[in-house]
Amino acid sequence: MNTTTTTDLTGTYTIDPTHTEIGFVARHAMVTKVRGAFDDFDGTVVFDAANPEATAVRVTIRAASINTRNEQRDAHLRSNDFLALDEHPQITFVSTGLRMTGDESLDLIGDLTIKGVTNTITIPFAYEGAATDPYGNLRLGFTGSVVINRRDYGVTWNAALETGGLLVSDKITLQFEVSAIKNS
Repeated sequence: MNTTTTTDLTGTYTIDPTHTEIGFVARHAMVTKVRGAFDDFDGTVVFDAANPEATAVRVTIRAASINTRNEQRDAHLRSNDFLALDEHPQITFVSTGLRMTGDESLDLIGDLTIKGVTNTITIPFAYEGAATDPYGNLRLGFTGSVVINRRDYGVTWNAALETGGLLVSDKITLQFEVSAIKNS
């Protein structure tokens, strides 16, 4: 992101939940991947083209909105075995830094809180560009992903398989397709 061409991008943005996906992938029964997403979230991005490293991002996810297209599995994920929604209804991310890694790439550093446990993570993102939509809104697009260990967040439930291995992988890939709209 060359600052001479992005000066007009400086501002506060609202993450557009209808054009953004916060997803995840977990290995199931050691043989396949289960994909899911959170359908209810909000977030803001404060961006200064003159000082991209000062970018501030805040995202709040309503954990009850977990959706793997299987109601029985989703109910189990909402339970105390996994996300413990009664005590921890939200998952949050608050950035603490940003590092430019190329003209169109960056590392977003921040605190991810799941089930009341906070860890610092670094999410590599690619800048997908800026565009003005048919309604006159300036949008920025980013894609990124990071692998976390769910045990680091106190999400430890599992079941042993007869053939060896575990039902649910410890490593979870978080995936982000973000469209953010510049506030007026």
